[in-house]
Amino acid sequence: MMSVAGLTRRYGRLLALDEVSLEVGSGEVVGLLGANGAGKSTLLRTAAGLQPPDSGTVLLDGIDLWRDAVEAKRRLGYIPEEPTFYDELSAEEYLAFLAAVRGLEPGSARRRAAELFARLGLVGRTDEPVGRFSHGMRKKLSFIAAVLHRPPVLLCDEALEGFDVAASLSAKDELRALAGGGCAVLFSSHVTETIERLCDRAVILHRGRVARALRRSDWGAPQPEPSPLERAFLSIAGAEAP
Repeated sequence: MMSVAGLTRRYGRLLALDEVSLEVGSGEVVGLLGANGAGKSTLLRTAAGLQPPDSGTVLLDGIDLWRDAVEAKRRLGYIPEEPTFYDELSAEEYLAFLAAVRGLEPGSARRRAAELFARLGLVGRTDEPVGRFSHGMRKKLSFIAAVLHRPPVLLCDEALEGFDVAASLSAKDELRALAGGGCAVLFSSHVTETIERLCDRAVILHRGRVARALRRSDWGAPQPEPSPLERAFLSIAGAEAP
């Protein structure tokens, strides 16, 4: 699980996070909503250990992120809003590098990567330098890199932005499967329908504070399967809806 308590972060005079507290339980997908500038990306970057808070704590799978950063980050997957890569590496080389850094068994990591490449529509492009990838392809690779090791905690910052319909549905299935295996997922998006269909709960940030927390029953959540419009698109595109 992930626990955030009293997290505060300032940028000069700007108070970006104001004593934010929330929890994401094992097996739970929690949506994070808020207007531009509400603090969503700051919260996710801070919870990922990319910048220190001014105060507050973050526990990842029970480990304090700032007291034992290496051990905590072993349990973490993070999908940034704007991913960066070693652009001269191919997608396959990049994931092999990440697998080695994380100590994954090479054969298992290659099979897992190949499965994810196929599901997200990157087959045939994985031996090209990442520098040639479009924005949407880079976002897909960022998603694959974050879930490759099936982390206990996953932070998603606009993770599906730029995905085509089929890839978006496959990625949502992967997120549900990870949660089904006990992963705690915090998922930020500007698309309220994605939050409605994907998440078990939603947290609304406003001016750096938690303004409201809602459960699926509070918003009359639709069923999590593809919408009628998504199914129509997939039937025309020649793909089968999950």
